[in-house]
Amino acid sequence: MTGALNLLVALAMGLNLLALGSSRLPSLIRAAAVQGMVLGVLPLLLEHEFHGLVWVVAAATIAIKGFVIPGLLRRALRTAHIDREVEPLLGFIPSLLLGAMAAIGAVAFAGALPLRPEHAGTLLVPGAFATLVGGLLLLMGRSKAIAQVCGYLILENGIYLFGLLLIHATPLIVEAGILLDLTVGVFVIGIIVDRIQREFDTLDTRKLTSLRE
Repeated sequence: MTGALNLLVALAMGLNLLALGSSRLPSLIRAAAVQGMVLGVLPLLLEHEFHGLVWVVAAATIAIKGFVIPGLLRRALRTAHIDREVEPLLGFIPSLLLGAMAAIGAVAFAGALPLRPEHAGTLLVPGAFATLVGGLLLLMGRSKAIAQVCGYLILENGIYLFGLLLIHATPLIVEAGILLDLTVGVFVIGIIVDRIQREFDTLDTRKLTSLRE
C-alpha cells in the first residue's frame, strides 16, 4: 500500500507544478480537479479495515473536488469569456521554480522530522508542505480571481493531506467538516467573482484597488 500511496502523493505534487506553470485557466482548473480526485482515494489506502464513513468521505471528496467545484469554475470561466492568465503578479517560470524548490525543500525537511514509523516511509508530509506552498503561490501570484480560487483549492488540498496523518487518531468526520467548509467557501468566492465581473467587466482582482467609499 505504501508504494501506491507514495505514487499518488507524487502525482499530486507533480500537479502542483503543472498548475504553477500553466497560463491557461482551463488547464489550471483541470489540474486542481485531478489533484482533488487523487487525494480522495488516499483515505482508502490508509484505512486497513472497511469503514463506511471512509468510503463516504472519499466519494464526497472525489465528487466535490473533482466535479462539482471545477464545474462551477468552468461555468464562471465561460461567463467571463477568458481563457488565459495575462500578466500574473508572479511570472509562470518563477512560480514553477519556486514550486520545485518547495517540493525539494519539503522532502528534505520531512526527513528531519521525528515522524511516527508508519509515516516515515511515506510522502504525506512533504506532499502536504509542497501543496500548501503551491496553493499560496497561486493565491498570491495570480491576478485573475478564478486562478486565485484554484490556489485556494490546492492550498486546502495540502491541509487535507496533512490531516491524513491523523486518520487513525481522529475521526474522519473532521475531514468531512473541512470538505463542507471548502464547499461553502467556494460558493462564497463564486458570488464575489460574479460581483467583480459585473462591476468591472473583468476578473482581474487588481481592479479592486480602484474602489472607494
